[in-house]
Amino acid sequence: MAVGSDGLTAYQRKMNSQEKCNNFMRQFRDDESRELKKLTANQFMEVWSHYDADGNGYIEGSELDGFLKEFVSSVNANDAGPEGSDAPHRRMSVSDAMLVELKECFMEAYDDNQDGKIEIRELAQLLPMEENFLLLFRFDNPLESSVEFMKIWKQYDADHNGFIDSVELKNFLRDLLREAKKDQDVSEDKLIEYTDTMLQVFDQNKDGKLQLSEMAKLLPVKENFLCRSVFKVSQGASKLTKEDIERVFALYDRDNNGTIENEELNGFLKDLLELVKKDYDALDLQEFQDAIMRGCDFNKDGKINKKELTMILLALAKHGAEDDMQTGAGMVGNNPLAEIATMGMKALKLQKLRVRHFVNRTLGTNSTS
Repeated sequence: MAVGSDGLTAYQRKMNSQEKCNNFMRQFRDDESRELKKLTANQFMEVWSHYDADGNGYIEGSELDGFLKEFVSSVNANDAGPEGSDAPHRRMSVSDAMLVELKECFMEAYDDNQDGKIEIRELAQLLPMEENFLLLFRFDNPLESSVEFMKIWKQYDADHNGFIDSVELKNFLRDLLREAKKDQDVSEDKLIEYTDTMLQVFDQNKDGKLQLSEMAKLLPVKENFLCRSVFKVSQGASKLTKEDIERVFALYDRDNNGTIENEELNGFLKDLLELVKKDYDALDLQEFQDAIMRGCDFNKDGKINKKELTMILLALAKHGAEDDMQTGAGMVGNNPLAEIATMGMKALKLQKLRVRHFVNRTLGTNSTS
């Protein structure tokens, strides 16, 4: 039988193509070791797009079951490979019972916000990728607060149009690589590829640019400070104390000048907006700011002082407590920070590391986390 320029016969090419169709993940495993290869930016997007079949930004339900089955069985060299002692790792099948257990472990390890589905940032923690591309996800080094986020937003929204376009995003990614001393490892063509891929990942409305809420997923912060005040009342405290208000005020008044202003105010309003709206842009934030300042900026100086913040926090806490009484959940019940606050960040991180190690060891992935 004739052999082509790729060293394969027509039959072998047909079988390889069929195996790829049968199990999409198999093509990304090393032929000998069966470990996952490092994915390029484009390959990572191929995987994501393949399993996020409905394009809603999550791998969930039957999509997640399909991914896990193929992820495990891709360890096999093929779907009907030889049984025997010389290739025990190539015959891993997935029973219904195994899928349930695997799914539980997988979600515990990688479902960071505990919403029962996998986002693209969470998948990036499982699949081995190019080091420089992996760095751009920043899931191991989130910003301290929304104040810092708004400073970065203002810096890279160079034309002040309320969006981060492809040129501005490329500048941001270049500076991020430079900060990590990785910029010399990335060519201009590669940087363009990374930029295009990041837009594919985070541009949910597909308008070719990032709005505020989309950029906030690319550049996450550790926590929404305002949730702390809602937690206390919703979890049984009778009222906010003076100490609570002082603490929250200090978190936003970063320059200690007695007012929340400029990027501090933008960060505060971003946190406040996120309590009630998931998707938002710069215009939403401006309209929200106008409404809040009309009702709370009593001295009309365009800033928030401690007394004005007190009124906002009291109204916020009251709303949260009323929602608890009416629904039994309130704002906090739908917010993953509530559980993180009770468990403790340190305990959660240690548990995730333990489970990720188990998953990596069981499924033959590279332990790069």
